[in-house]
Amino acid sequence: MNEPAYVAVDWGTSSFRLWLIDRAGLVLAERRSSEGMLVAAKSGFAAVLQSHLAAVEAPDHLPVLVCGMAGARQGWVEAGYVDTPAPLPAILKQAARVPGEARDIRILPGIAQRDAKSPDVMRGEETQLLGALGLDAVGEALVCMPGTHSKWVRVKDGAVAHFSTFMSGELFSVVSRETILSLAVAGADDAEDVASFKAAVTAAFEAPAFAANLLFGARSRQLLFGGTPAAARETLSGTLIGVELAAGLSGTVPKTGITLIASGRLAMLYRLAFDALSVSVAPVDADEAVRRGLSMAAAAIWTK
Repeated sequence: MNEPAYVAVDWGTSSFRLWLIDRAGLVLAERRSSEGMLVAAKSGFAAVLQSHLAAVEAPDHLPVLVCGMAGARQGWVEAGYVDTPAPLPAILKQAARVPGEARDIRILPGIAQRDAKSPDVMRGEETQLLGALGLDAVGEALVCMPGTHSKWVRVKDGAVAHFSTFMSGELFSVVSRETILSLAVAGADDAEDVASFKAAVTAAFEAPAFAANLLFGARSRQLLFGGTPAAARETLSGTLIGVELAAGLSGTVPKTGITLIASGRLAMLYRLAFDALSVSVAPVDADEAVRRGLSMAAAAIWTK
C-alpha cells in the first residue's frame, strides 16, 4: 500500500466525505456518511472525524484538510471568508487551524459577497472551483454548481467576481413532500421521463414569472389528462431548474459555454436541461473537483 500523505474532507450541511490521499494524489481509502454539520454539531465534530479516521486506519500524525460547512459559524471552527473579488489562490492562505487537537487539522475559508443588493456566501464550492479551474485560470468562466443550494459563479482570470445561490434542490424537496403536489408524485419510481423534464425546463425558462403556476400544472395535468407520478416529479424538477437557468443565463454567456460541476443524478438532469435550451456545457465531476482542490490546498499548506 502507498504511504498516505494527508486526509481530505468535504464536510457539508448534511453529508460527510473523507479521502485518504497519498503523495501522488491517489485515493487510498474513502468514507461517506450523512454525518454533516447538523449531525456533527450535536454528536461532536472531533468524534465524528476520529471515527472515520480510525476506519481508514489513518496514522496519528497524518494532517487533515477540511472544506465546507465545518468552517461555518455553526460548525467546528469558523474559518471566515475571502471577499469577492476573491482570487482562488487566496483560499489556500487563509485556512484556520482547529485548536486543541494533537493532529494538524485545517479548515478552508469560504467566499463572501458583501454586496447589500446581492449578499451571498459559499462554503465548499470554492474548493471545487479551485479543483476545476486551477490556480492559473485565464479568461472568463460561467460555472454552474447544482446542489441543495445551487451556485452560479462568474470567474475572471482566476478570481471569483460574482456569484448567486439558488435554493432549487431544497425547494424541490419541500414542494414534493410538504405541499399538495406530494399527491401528484406519490409512488413515483426511479423511471425517468426525459420528455416531461425537458418540456418543464423550457416552459419555466421562457416564463419564469409563472413558476408557481407551472408547478401546480404537475397536479392539474395529472388529474385532467393522466400521467405517471414520475412525470409529475420530473415536471417539478424541470420547472425549478428551468427557473434557475433563466436567472443564471440572463447575463453574458462565455463563448466556451457553461462549466458544469456536478455528479450523479444532478449532473444528468442539468445536462438534459442545458441540452433542452441548446446551451453548450463542459462537464466536470464534482467529487474529482473537490479532491483536486483539496490536494492543491494541502500542497500549499504542508509542502515545504
